[in-house]
Amino acid sequence: MSERSTLLGIYLNDHLAGATGGLALFRRATSSAQGASKVELAELTQQVTQDRQSLLALMHRLGVPVRHYKVATGWALEKAGRLKTNGHLLHRSPLSDLVELEALVLGVQGKAAGFRALRSIAQHDPRFDVTDLDRLIDRAERRPETGGTAPARRGPRPDRPRPRADRRPHHYGQLTLAG
Repeated sequence: MSERSTLLGIYLNDHLAGATGGLALFRRATSSAQGASKVELAELTQQVTQDRQSLLALMHRLGVPVRHYKVATGWALEKAGRLKTNGHLLHRSPLSDLVELEALVLGVQGKAAGFRALRSIAQHDPRFDVTDLDRLIDRAERRPETGGTAPARRGPRPDRPRPRADRRPHHYGQLTLAG
């Protein structure tokens, strides 16, 4: 196996670990959400599930074995993230919604970056499905311009300076996070 193939396998397995942890966090956030936010998160969770399946299919097509210890690590890190000190020891803190939303946004941005990197490789490797990667990139980068009552809007917000005028808030359906 060439060094390039080895490095690609490591890269894909690292993204699979992130997708596993991210999917677990999406499921957790969905289970604690209410109303329109719950519906929106359920839809996003389904998309993340499909994207993870697309990543697994790509790995299979490329002959990259799944490194189960990495998948387990991604799952375990999401569980360990629940132990953060958030001002409440035995029950969910109102701050959890905001912190989880920030983690979800970072996960989606990481997923988009990974698909963009694979898209650049696909230009030189016919084993990749460019159309599928373009679809995955488009979905990961989509930011509908809608407001709502998402956890980040109704939960406590740490004091922070107002965003610069040249920075638009990130919108994920009804989930909004000022950037």
